[in-house]
Amino acid sequence: MKKIAIIAVTILSLIIVGIFYITNRYLNEEPEIGTTKVGILYNGEVDDKGWGQSHYEGINDSANQLNLQIIYKENVPFDKSCMDTMEGMIEDGCQVIICNSFNYGEWILKVAEKHPDVVFLHATGTETGDNITTYFGRMYQMRYLSGIVAGMQTETNNIGYVAAFPISEVNRGINAFTLGVKSVNPDATVNVIFTESWTDYEANKIAAEKLVEEIDVDIIAMHCDSIAPLDVAEEKGVWSIGYNMDNSKFYPNSFLTAPVWNWSSFYTPQIEKIIQGRYYSGNYWQGSETGLIKLAPLTENVKPGISTVVAEKKAMLDAGTYDVFYGPVVDIDGNLRILEGENMPDELMLNAFDWYVEGVKIYEK
Repeated sequence: MKKIAIIAVTILSLIIVGIFYITNRYLNEEPEIGTTKVGILYNGEVDDKGWGQSHYEGINDSANQLNLQIIYKENVPFDKSCMDTMEGMIEDGCQVIICNSFNYGEWILKVAEKHPDVVFLHATGTETGDNITTYFGRMYQMRYLSGIVAGMQTETNNIGYVAAFPISEVNRGINAFTLGVKSVNPDATVNVIFTESWTDYEANKIAAEKLVEEIDVDIIAMHCDSIAPLDVAEEKGVWSIGYNMDNSKFYPNSFLTAPVWNWSSFYTPQIEKIIQGRYYSGNYWQGSETGLIKLAPLTENVKPGISTVVAEKKAMLDAGTYDVFYGPVVDIDGNLRILEGENMPDELMLNAFDWYVEGVKIYEK
């Protein structure tokens, strides 16, 4: 009887070890080169020094980590033809489709329904499905930090801001930036011009020039996907705060810092889950602590002492002990919008930010 028990225990142990080995091997198995194809649609170009390039560099970093094969298409229109682009990528064997703009949402839903075995990753999207994941970052946190830089750097207390559209995403950034400015410099004003375009170089250039020549700002910040404001700042001899990417090497005399994206921190774990069969859809809005959003290193143009203040606030954001829209917060008309001790809910930040904090001044284009 004792011998039978020993044999039984031995067999059971071997089974457990075998299960552990198979499971461990499955979870840690690296995909073979070329076995996973990923297609990505860009609303612009991959070398734009901005939004498009940030995604391009992010997915290529993930490709190097996971041995992916990337197929990409630039300047894909926001119309029915984008469905043909997605269908073509699927025919070529893409198991994952990435779209980098909100405006592809309507068409993603239709293609995803036809291809339940393909996973769709939709940046800035809102509608999910069994095979659709949407994602974005709390970039307003980095804009707050860049506002601290601007508030301590300015000599005139007159800061410019080139913005694309007066939508919740952009308004959220303007307000966060301004709160950062005002936290260190209550006398400063953030002067905003909307260009009604993400990428139109000329429109963004004209707005930046007006800020410098007519409103006399000494710093230009931006929430657009054109580098025109950075070009104007370098040419006109004022400071600049960029967006999307660290472009400091191209603007040595004017660049201070920038809120930037690190898309591989999202793409790598998500695609790894898809490869391993552990994928589940979701809606992600990731903050400072995840590494998806960052503040580009402060350049030598930044005044001494500013980096210390920024680092302290960054640590609080990372720890989750602080966020930007804690009350009391007052709007430009003096109305108390967020009560003391309260935080603005995500739903309102995402979809109903139609007002501006005290310290913002809006100008006509």
